[in-house]
Amino acid sequence: MILPRGEPFFYQRGDLGCLLVHGLTGAPEEMRWMGEHLATAGYSVLGVRLFGHATQQEDLRRARWQDWWASVEDGYYLLRGSCSKVVLVGLSLGGALSLAMASSLDVVGVVAMSAPYVVPDPKAAPLRPVLPALSLIWPYLSPPGPSDWHDHNAERMNLDYRVVVLRTVVELHDLLTVMRASLPQLDMPTLLIHAREDGSVPPEHAEEIYELLGSTDKELLWLENSGHNIPRDAAREVAFQATENFIRHCMEVAG
Repeated sequence: MILPRGEPFFYQRGDLGCLLVHGLTGAPEEMRWMGEHLATAGYSVLGVRLFGHATQQEDLRRARWQDWWASVEDGYYLLRGSCSKVVLVGLSLGGALSLAMASSLDVVGVVAMSAPYVVPDPKAAPLRPVLPALSLIWPYLSPPGPSDWHDHNAERMNLDYRVVVLRTVVELHDLLTVMRASLPQLDMPTLLIHAREDGSVPPEHAEEIYELLGSTDKELLWLENSGHNIPRDAAREVAFQATENFIRHCMEVAG
């Protein structure tokens, strides 16, 4: 059963569609304010729900990165049913999925917010072979470190699982391997947005992604007064406007 406010959303407007992809343990709701902004600007918007999210945290234990890939792919083809051009816009896991999938889908641009380059915890990679077994014994962990939110009212409203599902560390590790291999193949306009005070994904991840991107039409926008959840936190309007401007640029490039 989908949690209240956890459902996908769709705003049909213009011929260019924006596919919005939320982050790990989150829900489409965290992309809704950005979706409303882009819809007001005249773009059609679909906010997808990734498999295992916005239901119950137990569902995320059986999610695999291919399930998340399929969720985005389904959303893409739904959006192409009413739009001739599509831009991918993702947060965190959604940003990594957008970057990984852009070269295999017919898109005119990509926006990735707070996207990781590798699993942020440096201890995770060496443990990759044993994490699936460990996740059967310790399925959930407490979130590491203090909150990095600047807008605490928005934080209280945010819809997400308040635990780390250990199995997802395995899936994120494997997805990011695919993403890194895909980055040099990207040849479309790409916008990276990252908060300098991101407490989940260190800023150097954005720099690593930027350097590996194959596109020459790329930009890295740094945000102040924001934590990891850019489209909900205090500097969200800056990100919204930058994304709108970027989409306009993508339309000009695509012709």
